[in-house]
Amino acid sequence: MRTLQNVFMTLSVLCMAVPAFAQSAGSSSSGLVPLAAGISMAIASGLCGLGQGRAVASSTEALARNPGARPGIFLFLVLGLAFIESLALFTFAIILFKVK
Repeated sequence: MRTLQNVFMTLSVLCMAVPAFAQSAGSSSSGLVPLAAGISMAIASGLCGLGQGRAVASSTEALARNPGARPGIFLFLVLGLAFIESLALFTFAIILFKVK
């Protein structure tokens, strides 16, 4: 209970501090865009790798349990890996268009 109270207090302080970081209309922080792009690509690639690892591990376990279901498992594995990889590709495309 005490931990939950601390979490909510921290979140409320952070929400009230947001106006302190607001920018005026004329200023731009173009120096931070490449840094944000690099961090976002790192997060997307890391999560993509974790997702692909879990998908392959699950499909390998499923094949070990039921070798007769190989065609169906393989089809959904390839489809799932393509969807997972699209996360990193979409992030990369957005970075290419956003960073000058």
